[in-house]
Amino acid sequence: MITVIKLSPTGEEMTRYSAEMLTRLEHGIVLDAYWTRPPKDLGYTIFETGDHFVEYYYTDRWFNIFAISTADGRRKGWYCNVAVPASISEERVEQIDLLLDVWVSPTGRPLLLDEDEFAAATTLTMAQREGAQRGLRDLLALIEARREPFLDMS
Repeated sequence: MITVIKLSPTGEEMTRYSAEMLTRLEHGIVLDAYWTRPPKDLGYTIFETGDHFVEYYYTDRWFNIFAISTADGRRKGWYCNVAVPASISEERVEQIDLLLDVWVSPTGRPLLLDEDEFAAATTLTMAQREGAQRGLRDLLALIEARREPFLDMS
């Protein structure tokens, strides 16, 4: 098991949970996790207890990607966090969240989230802002091209 730690832009721990390693990538890791908390209604989807998350973390990209399916295997979509490249060790994955998020529907339609929160944030450094903008551009290009892990869009 690997511990995943999500940090705020100032480095404060926001959440922590355990996941199982599926595979190591040249510049990252793929983890297997399940939503164990009460249901969370985001407006465009609901994370429900038992939802399956295959999580992609990269040491050379300014984002992570969660491929989300229901407990019975139906694709819900992809939740993507714009974030500082991950720090990955044998025991843990740590990543600083940069407030911007993208939801991708099962059909491949992206929905940009939290732009107002990102614009108003006073704790982001200039390097974090520039990295976040680059990460968002790279992420949207990956979605548009339907490259891994966005291969099974209907």
